[in-house]
Amino acid sequence: MADLVGNCPRCRIDRITFDVNALNLIGITYGWQHHYEAFSVCRNCQKSTVFVIVEQHKGHDIHLFDRESPLDVRNSLNNYFNISGYINLKDHGVNNPPEYVPDDVALIFREGATCLNTECWNAAGVMFRTCLDIATRPLLPSEEVAGLNTKMRRDLGLRLQWLFETGVLPSDLQDLAACVREDGNDGAHQGNLSRQDVEDIMDFSVALLERLFTEPRRIELAKTRREERRAGRAD
Repeated sequence: MADLVGNCPRCRIDRITFDVNALNLIGITYGWQHHYEAFSVCRNCQKSTVFVIVEQHKGHDIHLFDRESPLDVRNSLNNYFNISGYINLKDHGVNNPPEYVPDDVALIFREGATCLNTECWNAAGVMFRTCLDIATRPLLPSEEVAGLNTKMRRDLGLRLQWLFETGVLPSDLQDLAACVREDGNDGAHQGNLSRQDVEDIMDFSVALLERLFTEPRRIELAKTRREERRAGRAD
């Protein structure tokens, strides 16, 4: 049986050995780096934890686990994997960002979704506002424009209002944007957001990110496929 050394989230003992009874492959990155969920039992408290482990490369055969299961190794899995976390409440039904969203925006969105899932409403609201802030700042012109002042550039609610009024953002999203008002008075800064408030902000975030990133990228990919088909037909 394979074993894994880590900190037990159940009994709070650090650097304790776990017996790894089962593994679930959840992904492979870079063509070799395996990601597993590892069902593990603490030898101190005899309670189970599902760790997320990620294959490391320290000189061993990077294709080793294409041929055999990590459960078959004769020594500690720590020689082959790093523990990146463990499955808990924050992983229950977390909403993912839309496709093709830039990594920095997607990271903030996931943090907001995690806060929402753990019922930290105010933290979730701040994260979704930050996500919108990062996504919409590049939409503003860098030069001075009549009617666009420093406060409007700085304040998310005022910025969105300007982007809608000037047609930079589609008007059919404007009703959804009512959840984000000027000067942060949607409650994120006052600390009194509710689940409904945060879900409204998240819905608007999803809709806006899809318009800004997902739909243009899908159209671009469809165009590329069309060109490839026509090139193949010509050959």
